[in-house]
Amino acid sequence: MNPILEYQRNLTRRSLLMNSTRPLGAAAVASLMGNAGVSAAQAATPANMSAAANGGLPSLPHFAPKAKRVIYLFMAGGPSHIDTFDYHPEIREHHGKELPNSVRGDQRITTMTSGQKSFPVVAPMFEFKQHGKHGTWVSEILPNVAKVVDDMTIIKSVHTEAINHDPAITYINTGFQQPGKATMGAWVSYGLGSPNKNLPAYIVMISKGPGQKQALYSRLWGSGFLPSKHQGVALRAGAEPVLYLNDPPGIDRKMRRRMLDRIAKINQQHYEEFGDPETQTRIAQYEMAFRMQTSVPDLMEMTDEPKSTYDLYGPEAKKPGSFTRNCIIARRLAERGVPFIQLFHRGWDQHGSLPKLIRGQCETIDQGAAALIKDLKQRGMFEDTLVVWGGEFGRTIYSQGKLTADNHGRDHHGRSFTMWMAGAGIKRGFEFGRTDDYSYNIVENPVHIRDMSATILHQLGIDHERLTFRYQGLDQSLTGTEPARVIDEILV
Repeated sequence: MNPILEYQRNLTRRSLLMNSTRPLGAAAVASLMGNAGVSAAQAATPANMSAAANGGLPSLPHFAPKAKRVIYLFMAGGPSHIDTFDYHPEIREHHGKELPNSVRGDQRITTMTSGQKSFPVVAPMFEFKQHGKHGTWVSEILPNVAKVVDDMTIIKSVHTEAINHDPAITYINTGFQQPGKATMGAWVSYGLGSPNKNLPAYIVMISKGPGQKQALYSRLWGSGFLPSKHQGVALRAGAEPVLYLNDPPGIDRKMRRRMLDRIAKINQQHYEEFGDPETQTRIAQYEMAFRMQTSVPDLMEMTDEPKSTYDLYGPEAKKPGSFTRNCIIARRLAERGVPFIQLFHRGWDQHGSLPKLIRGQCETIDQGAAALIKDLKQRGMFEDTLVVWGGEFGRTIYSQGKLTADNHGRDHHGRSFTMWMAGAGIKRGFEFGRTDDYSYNIVENPVHIRDMSATILHQLGIDHERLTFRYQGLDQSLTGTEPARVIDEILV
């Protein structure tokens, strides 16, 4: 579609008469409201929003940040904390026995196990060994991550109220279980902008492992009520990483540049007439797309990466669309100044097939995640890059379905699960929080998912209570209206 021809086509007598009444209506409302007659568009767009040179708010950061950027490794589907990091040796003595009612209590459970009359304990399915100076327990299915535990804080007491995938993954990414809110990356884009004018502030990549793959919706990296220019841009594997960036057939770069200039003038006139902030977003996004025509191919080609990089990340690094290759691209984005990079890795929704699939799933992320930390360290970027790993919830200690030699399933578990953070002011070789002997209930230092969000923003120099956006009569924020705190105990 040619936007200029479309605009000319719409300049009919009928549309002219219809649109001419809009300024009169706006003037009438303004006269009735007096000085309070601020348009909805103006109210939703703070005056200082475009004042900062990098596209962020001029009042941010609120204080000196420890992190310049975040790389969020999101394991979609709910990794089993029991079979990866949260190990209690004594649990093996309880394998096959009924989980005491005092442990399970009145916990809300999913419909997949709500009809069960028996809840037999399933001990960890793999061997664990202690690693690093701290003696951190790590499963045998994560041998490479085990080698870098001295560089991270493992948080074993994360919890959430959500127990089903869609509300849970929406909750941890936006602060709310209901759709329609802004995601963490969008908040960072809105608050801080990006030092790189040729790339978006928030970039997403998706990979998949061998497990059951829950759907991922684009709203999980959406901007919600924030201006749409802050939504995440998804990079795809293959010859066209971002759709519609290439020049249409028969149009060269100079012609494209002239067209964009004319469109910008039209959009600016529209903005001056109606004050719709999305018009400004449209102008900015056209320009960003034009600049990305050069920056994205340079980012994705990776011909300048030395052999040592591929040796570090392993054979999966050369496979387009793999988690490992996305880790390298994430580091390249970090080098280019992109402040929020999120890697969604699908396949962690393992129930009855968990023993087989979780091993394969870990194989797809183990070397890449560990190599990313090593890579950032050797490039001098670890101190100002925050790496986060985790999913939307964990897994139950009891079996989903009847426990047999061939069935060791686990259901969703939001009451406690494990995440880890590394770099950018996070303590090294540290564990925080503790669960009971069944890895079921938190007995020490609970960490709500809102606390995780508050801490990530804090490391970027953002006070989560002060980063707000007025929408529907409320000051919206990433952490919502419920209490949230920065996890000071894990910070250097």
